[in-house]
Amino acid sequence: MSGLLYIIAVILIIIWAAGFFAFNVGAVIHILLVIAIIAILLRVIRG
Repeated sequence: MSGLLYIIAVILIIIWAAGFFAFNVGAVIHILLVIAIIAILLRVIRG
């Protein structure tokens, strides 16, 4: 389960980066970034 969480976080960061630099969608992109950061923090905390 933690591996899946990490993969989702990485995918969200990639989507955020692509959206931010290509489309500059706005708030939705930043929400994706926050979700990805939370997922990575959970992965680090749980080990």
